[in-house]
Amino acid sequence: MRPSIIIKTGDITKEKACAIVNAANSSLMGGGGVDGAIHRAGGSQILEACRIIRKEQYPDGLPTGEAVATTAGKMPAEYVIHTVGPIYHQCDGKCAALLASCYTHSLKKAAQLGCREIAFPAISTGIYGYPKEEAAKIAYEAVKCFLDDGHTMEVRFVFHNSDDKEIFEKALQHS
Repeated sequence: MRPSIIIKTGDITKEKACAIVNAANSSLMGGGGVDGAIHRAGGSQILEACRIIRKEQYPDGLPTGEAVATTAGKMPAEYVIHTVGPIYHQCDGKCAALLASCYTHSLKKAAQLGCREIAFPAISTGIYGYPKEEAAKIAYEAVKCFLDDGHTMEVRFVFHNSDDKEIFEKALQHS
């Protein structure tokens, strides 16, 4: 398998990939947007796994830029990799590094799990307010760097609508 990047519209909760990435909040207890959709689609197994992670590893919540994995519950994926993106107006000049870290740590976690395909949403571009064009460039660069490092994985970017998909495609053309 050759490394590849696929950009598409769809429902990330229906992706048949080894792992899907959840744009989580630090509590890992679910929320709105992609986070809520993943928790609803996957069922109680995800929440239970997140409770254990909070109890055993991250009692104060998952730090921004880090990633942890749980079961995907009732979804077709095997795993959910939860990562916490930066809140754009609260990251004091560290936004780009923190956002890149979300992608890098998620990819590393997927590789550790033996995954050959992973699906990402647009991390931090919803309620966390990250400008979509800038976020797309950072996401692409982080993924490209990981794949250029010799990792063989299919990386999918799954967008809820065609407008967001087009923003990402344009950002890639200018990279």
